[in-house]
Amino acid sequence: MGDTEDYAGVVLDLGLPGLDGLTILKRWRANRRAFPILVLTARGAWMERVEGIEAGADDYLAKPFQMEELLARLRAIIRRSVGHATAGISLGDLALDTRHKQVIAHGRALHLSPQEYRLLSYFMHHQDRVVSHTELMEHLYGPDPDCDENTIAVMIGRLRKKIGANHIRTRRGFGYIATASA
Repeated sequence: MGDTEDYAGVVLDLGLPGLDGLTILKRWRANRRAFPILVLTARGAWMERVEGIEAGADDYLAKPFQMEELLARLRAIIRRSVGHATAGISLGDLALDTRHKQVIAHGRALHLSPQEYRLLSYFMHHQDRVVSHTELMEHLYGPDPDCDENTIAVMIGRLRKKIGANHIRTRRGFGYIATASA
């Protein structure tokens, strides 16, 4: 699926059955697939780590590992892939803490559902860029969403009430765009 789908981030095991993960990594990079990739493998020698990074991996984690470390590394490469170096991302008076999954608006913490948080996080990671309805559906619900077409519009409406209507604008026929101000 990495040949055709754009992912926020990929965890790629090198020890895959059939086709070696390093071959897949090289093929994706040769085909200009630019999503961030974290290699996860039992191969932990420094030469293998160098080979994986030289082949195009953004990070490399050897087994055994702690889940918290894997998640921290994955969050970091996803942040960096869209130009954010720290766990904090701002959009005008909104502050998103990706490490603690917390949003501050107007100086106070917001209470968002997990889906509202994921939606806002996606917008903030892709601010000032038009994001299509299809892209949002796939990000929130996967490639074959089993929900109503209106779900995204309803969720954006709820989110606008919580963060203010000016941060997420509708671009008729194109999708939505998150900006610091309207």
